[in-house]
Amino acid sequence: MNSELDIQIIHCLDDIPVTAWNTLAGDDPFLRHEFFSALHKSECASEKSGWSPKFITLWEGSTLRGALPLYVKTHSYGEYVFDWAWADAYRRCGVSYYPKLLSAVPFSPVTGRRLLARTAEHRALLVMAALKLAQGKNAGYGASSFHCLFLPEDEAEEMARAGMMLRQGVQFHWKNQAGTGFESFEEFLKGMSHSKRKKIRQERRKLHESDIHFQWLTGHEATPDHWRFFIDCYNKTYRDHYSSPYLNLEFFLRLSQSMPENLLLILALRGNQPIAAALNFINSRALYGRYWGTQEFVSGLHFETCYYQAIEFCIAHRISLFEGGAQGEHKLARGFLPVRTWSAHWLAHPQLAAAIGNYLQTEAQHLDHYVDELNDSIPFRKAAPSS
Repeated sequence: MNSELDIQIIHCLDDIPVTAWNTLAGDDPFLRHEFFSALHKSECASEKSGWSPKFITLWEGSTLRGALPLYVKTHSYGEYVFDWAWADAYRRCGVSYYPKLLSAVPFSPVTGRRLLARTAEHRALLVMAALKLAQGKNAGYGASSFHCLFLPEDEAEEMARAGMMLRQGVQFHWKNQAGTGFESFEEFLKGMSHSKRKKIRQERRKLHESDIHFQWLTGHEATPDHWRFFIDCYNKTYRDHYSSPYLNLEFFLRLSQSMPENLLLILALRGNQPIAAALNFINSRALYGRYWGTQEFVSGLHFETCYYQAIEFCIAHRISLFEGGAQGEHKLARGFLPVRTWSAHWLAHPQLAAAIGNYLQTEAQHLDHYVDELNDSIPFRKAAPSS
């Protein structure tokens, strides 16, 4: 390693100036210093919740040249790249799978850079440092494995060159019309098949007839009362699925204070009474759908609040991409297209690593067939749109 460069493990982001970190993070809202700090200080992602921050940083003197968000995990919750079967295989072999090292944005299945460095040399140093950490060769944090989730494809290839195994998944993203973008939601619908277009119009008309309307609130406009309503909806969604929420009101209130320009809260109202809410994140190129909840069931309300209103917002603001969240084949019929996601994995146990490597090869073949089937089922007409 170049003697002028120094790797440091950071346990608290307060040790890094906000500007220095955000210069590396760019305009990705999920990589901002403020986002990670809100997760940590609200204890949503902390040692207490099984997410112990061990961020790898690369310094040249007092200048931050690179960073890799990294956690020591004692479970696999909140990741969205599922490795429960791997953990079970370790257990059946009498080997501990936890702790493991994970580079990811907690509770956020959004593709983004993980190797926050401008040069290939610096990115390679960050990967090497993470692998040494997992092997217990740096500060004694030995772990069963190192995983990096929701990478851009080029970073995944860099990690593969470092000896990591790659895994693919599928999400569904909406894309605005190339060039100037769609002029209206109706113009977007015109490109779809008649049956799909008719169904969406019917869904939206039923809500309109139920006297439900919508309000878009930026992070600057949303009040503490709005956030309290939102967290009630968010918590109810988890309770309805017999699960425990990952995030709390303090986290969202911190975001509303520290990065309001990156937040869009969509409220569904009947009269003046809010009945549902969806939270989205924004940057210069994309809208990211993240969390939603409702106080009552209304047919079609989920699709409208989470998808159609977000698409309307993207069209109105010339936003080119809407990532609607993890999974969900139902999005395909509503104008979302399949997109591959990438993760990278290194496992210390040679026999189990070999077995999982074989599994990943088979899984990749099945995924290829699945994506082909999805592409054959896209809802858009082959011919040019007509009225």
